[in-house]
Amino acid sequence: MPGTMAVTGIVAAAALLTSGLAVVGAAAVAGQRLASAADAGALAAADAASGAVPGIPCARAAEVAGTFGAVVHACDLDELVATITVSLQLGPVTARTSARAGPPP
Repeated sequence: MPGTMAVTGIVAAAALLTSGLAVVGAAAVAGQRLASAADAGALAAADAASGAVPGIPCARAAEVAGTFGAVVHACDLDELVATITVSLQLGPVTARTSARAGPPP
């Protein structure tokens, strides 16, 4: 039965590798979603600050980031430049990132 043990080991190793790659792939997708939420929220806040769209800048940022499943933790306005910090719960881990948007310098 040495062949059975070898096949069992190979199948177990393949299953472990596959599950590890799935976790890494899910984390990469969540990271991109979080970055998109921060970018979109910062753009929405900057647009509201400039008057291009109606609304309160930080409220607009929270609304837009919420569509990605993210939560706004900080919203700072420096004239027309908006800096937004958002977070996203990834299982037991909370990921956080920031983005800035505004007119060119």
